[in-house]
Amino acid sequence: MGCIDVVNPRCDGLPMSCGLEDESPVSGSVLREPVATEAKDGVGATQVPLCVDLDGTLLRTDTLLESILQLVRRAPLNVVRLLAWRLRGKPVLKAEVARRVELDATSLPERAEFLAWIQQQKDMGRKLVLCTGAASRVAHSMTERFPLFDHVLCSDANSNLSGRTKALRLVAEFGGAGFDYAGNALRDLHVWRAARSAIVVAPTLPLKLQIGRVPRIERLFQRSLSWRAFPRAIRAHQWTKNILVFAPVVGAHLFADPRALTLSALAFMAFCVTASGTYIVNDLLDLPSDRHHPAKRLRPFANGELTIAEGAAAAAALITTGFLIGYAGLGWKFCVVLSTYLLVTLWYSLSLKRRAITDILCLASLYTLRILGGSAATGIEPSFWLLAFSMFLFLSLAAAKRSAELGALDSRKEQQAGGRGYTVQDLPLLLAFGVAAAYSSVLVLALYIFHRGEILYARPEILWLLCPALLYWVSRIWLKTYRRQLHEDPVVFALTDRPSLLIALASAALVWLAT
Repeated sequence: MGCIDVVNPRCDGLPMSCGLEDESPVSGSVLREPVATEAKDGVGATQVPLCVDLDGTLLRTDTLLESILQLVRRAPLNVVRLLAWRLRGKPVLKAEVARRVELDATSLPERAEFLAWIQQQKDMGRKLVLCTGAASRVAHSMTERFPLFDHVLCSDANSNLSGRTKALRLVAEFGGAGFDYAGNALRDLHVWRAARSAIVVAPTLPLKLQIGRVPRIERLFQRSLSWRAFPRAIRAHQWTKNILVFAPVVGAHLFADPRALTLSALAFMAFCVTASGTYIVNDLLDLPSDRHHPAKRLRPFANGELTIAEGAAAAAALITTGFLIGYAGLGWKFCVVLSTYLLVTLWYSLSLKRRAITDILCLASLYTLRILGGSAATGIEPSFWLLAFSMFLFLSLAAAKRSAELGALDSRKEQQAGGRGYTVQDLPLLLAFGVAAAYSSVLVLALYIFHRGEILYARPEILWLLCPALLYWVSRIWLKTYRRQLHEDPVVFALTDRPSLLIALASAALVWLAT
């Protein structure tokens, strides 16, 4: 099965026989079944070829965007090359990207309901044609995964098989109204007007808004979008980490200062939306490895619940909102800290997460940047003791997260984590790093109480009870990590773990009694 080279036709419009002038509104999810329908020329519906689009129709993703993300992740400066290729035309862009990136076709999310339907059409003897704007290399990899197609039409280096060009190519191949077409985007209107009937699959928002322009709809496959998908994508449960912006207020004993609390709350909001934007960017860059992970494959972008385009738009909107909050309510100093947080996070997503040790240092620094953000927002200078304590403690928690991941790998008899710089053999050493950092944080806390307790607190002797409480908590975290009972981020675990919550409440009570 070869990929048909697409000519670049010169035309001002499709011939009248293509039916471009015919439009009809849609009502209902299925207007008629194809089996009993006769084509205009009297040919049975099962003898009319069914032409199927790939991106967004057969697949719940866009292969070009997937390839571009992999290319950018490999080397961020490839963005410059992408712009240069795009200036030479979209066919050149697709060909150059496909030449450098090989997608794992077997892992790309499919539209199961639609795939089952076209399999039924195939079983009834119908000719199936994969008609895609993707490059030849991508199209052929898809036919290996979906061997039910009899014929393939795709783009080449000179022509982009999309919209009007696709309509002309199909008319040249099968004649006006000589085929049915399954698509999902507004540009497919050109093809549907030339087709015998339209199969609309998971229509994009622009197409939904103009669905009445789609002529002769035979079947409509609605997109199933769970309301839980977006909160999962922005990882709203991770917002609790941003409570660290209140640390300078707590350290300065300004619990009752409304101005300090208001500024800290604004900083909290800015970090929440900015962090959510960076989580989306991280998920988009991690798509190939996430799809091979037993838990991460269920993330909304990995499984196709949300599209790459939706993710890019949401990430841009969230990050912009975070900086607007920071600039309007907290000033340029806070924006400098937030910018540093954003740059470090993006650097982590693009490169640092694949470097052993560097990655956990980076994660620990992101926690500390939250504290610095709270300081910049309120004007309260962070103490050396607070920064030292946070660096050791959060280095330990980052190491616990990586150790838990390696433990899960070992349980699955795997050796190398996808997109990480560790192997299972590194687990004992990583455990040692984490435990040492955890106990160092307890030592810093004890030194703080010894040197600053009498100056800042009325009853500093009460604060010494914080040390055994912290010792118990970090020891418990690492015991669970060693036993492979820690299955998530330690901070998230602590927020749902009853002993951890009791220790937090007891510690707060001790600080209040000592004040």
